[in-house]
Amino acid sequence: MTTSTTTANGMATLAFDDATGVATITLAMEGKVNKINDHFGATMQEAWTWAKAQPNLRGVILATGHKDFCVGADIDRLYRERDPATMMARLKELNGLFRAMETSGVPVVAALTGSALGGGYELALACHRRIALDSPRVQVGLPEVSLGVMPGAGGTQRLPRLVGIQTALEHIAQGLMVRAPKAVKNGMVDELAATPEELREKAIAWIHANKGIKQPWDRGAPIPGPQPGSAEARQILMAGCAMLRKKTSGCFPGPELAISAVQEGLPLTFDRAIEVESRYFTKLATSDQAKDMIRTLWYHRTAAEKHEGLPKIEDPRLSKIGILGAGMMGAGLAFVSAQAGYQVVLKDVKEEQLAKARAHCEEQGKAAKHLGADAQKAILDRIRYTLSADDLAGCDMIIEAVFENLELKHMVTKEAEPKLAAGGVWASNTSAIPIGDLATVSSNPANFIGLHFFSPVEKMQLVEIITTAQTSDETLARSLAYTRAIKKLPIVVGDGYGFYTTRVFSAYILEGAQLVAEGHDPVVIEWAARKVGMVVPPLQVFDEVTLTLGVKGFKQGRHYGKALDLPGVALVEAMVETHDRPGKAAGRGFYEYGADGRTLWSGLAALAVGKPEVTGVEHIGRRLLTLQALEAARCVAEGVVKNPRDAEVGAIFGVGFAPNTGGPLSYIDRRGLAQFVADCDGFAKTCGPRYAPPQLLRDMASAGKTFFEKV
Repeated sequence: MTTSTTTANGMATLAFDDATGVATITLAMEGKVNKINDHFGATMQEAWTWAKAQPNLRGVILATGHKDFCVGADIDRLYRERDPATMMARLKELNGLFRAMETSGVPVVAALTGSALGGGYELALACHRRIALDSPRVQVGLPEVSLGVMPGAGGTQRLPRLVGIQTALEHIAQGLMVRAPKAVKNGMVDELAATPEELREKAIAWIHANKGIKQPWDRGAPIPGPQPGSAEARQILMAGCAMLRKKTSGCFPGPELAISAVQEGLPLTFDRAIEVESRYFTKLATSDQAKDMIRTLWYHRTAAEKHEGLPKIEDPRLSKIGILGAGMMGAGLAFVSAQAGYQVVLKDVKEEQLAKARAHCEEQGKAAKHLGADAQKAILDRIRYTLSADDLAGCDMIIEAVFENLELKHMVTKEAEPKLAAGGVWASNTSAIPIGDLATVSSNPANFIGLHFFSPVEKMQLVEIITTAQTSDETLARSLAYTRAIKKLPIVVGDGYGFYTTRVFSAYILEGAQLVAEGHDPVVIEWAARKVGMVVPPLQVFDEVTLTLGVKGFKQGRHYGKALDLPGVALVEAMVETHDRPGKAAGRGFYEYGADGRTLWSGLAALAVGKPEVTGVEHIGRRLLTLQALEAARCVAEGVVKNPRDAEVGAIFGVGFAPNTGGPLSYIDRRGLAQFVADCDGFAKTCGPRYAPPQLLRDMASAGKTFFEKV
């Protein structure tokens, strides 16, 4: 006989099976997901009290009534909280609930039929066993550091005690999420089940076999691997700190404090260790950096993913996609389009290029290991490789991804646009040429749009969508539907040379070259960029995109009236044209590339045109951030950036702007509009008019305005 009820708030279903003695708590919080919000504690407390009151209770299964098991903390609540005392009190209540559950002597199994992330996985860790559905969509992990915080509900203490220090640090400090099969291999999940029914059977069997179970940390069991305080453990922690420092340059306190919590907590009793974690979590969660990162990396990103405020269409009428140009970009677009279920035609003018593209797609198919062989083959079978434009007939969308040359792009448009299906979309993957200029040869400019992807397209999330005054809302809506299908993160910007991301990126790498030309130490330039949070330093990334491409960009920029009479421009041109240093692909650019890695070229100092009066890490880092943020503000002032959120998302996910700041406009806000304008004016006097702020910033400073509301 089974008795069932619900909690008073209706957010959990409670069922008890007399035959097995197992109570099932099925969380179904308000909305579409289970999250740890203001209702979670009361819901779980009532459910746990009810379960404990059942006669002959042998164990509890914690399940979900939603798609995911639990997605973790309520971001809205976390974002608003600024008071450390309130935060500590909330953590004490939550951790007290988890401890009551795991120390009760009643076996508790987490039934992971969906993903358990952040606080959701910490809930699962507080259960005595974790059984997951063997499905590619089920993931577990502690990704909190990606939002500027760290695990705060026991994750830094339970995970290392469960899987060992090294594995725990790898996942906590990097915010890794792993699929269920891998989670079983590393001990984060105990076993898999093929179906929900099998999962329940396994849970009941385990409960019956483990009466009076205690967690390993409550029965004094040693942790797996090196023990706290041992030489081996110290080496792991030191190596973890060194690797983290190399990766983040000290810009992200989240993973640093998480490592501290692990190191300081493991030698303590478990309850004292939780207190250590809570203090570090509170320090992070109430900080400015966490608020800025959460706003952009959660709210702005989610809004972009949901296409908030943008036109939508019920039937985008997209089934056949054409790609022009079978280079790395074209091949990548072909694969992700086929992976999304589209029929794809990949056209090039060279058979050998098509062969390379085919090999690339086959390699990508094999890399999708979570898919079976049949699914991998189905993806590849959807791609047709051709030299004939006639095979493009009937395409609902054609994406032009040929070389960055206006005449060439005009030529392929004239050839292939007539092959589109009636009302088909023509998209250009240009990185800088104005879409309006490209559309001058189009027979239907209302259906012409820019889709600027980033390489490698299989990994880079962002796509910059560029509309002209003639681009129709339907064309934009259909293009947005395509980006959703291929799982990309879109921003929508206005037309103009360089659009948005290329302008910000160009300002960054060109200022790096300018600093070299001024005589600043290249080593200090690179370190200063890392120290302020840039993902890749400017000289390194300039080499990666190639200096040759930069020189071509200078010529194109001059065509569009861009002032490029800087010593840094002359330096790059001399490196390519006089010193034959085209970039990383050739093994020589700002860096020398060899078997032992890369080293800065010793000849850079000889190309400097003087010695700077002021230099150093702080000065250089401030210049690099200021000029990029200034370019973002100019794009807002000129109407290229239509929504400030897109400036943040585009800069971080497209060009590697410092994520620790929340984005270029967030950086301006946090610096203070008046102070930022003063920074710009100061640099304009000493470094040149490229630092002059637009009137928009002066007006905002005078009015006390900010780009985003402060919390």
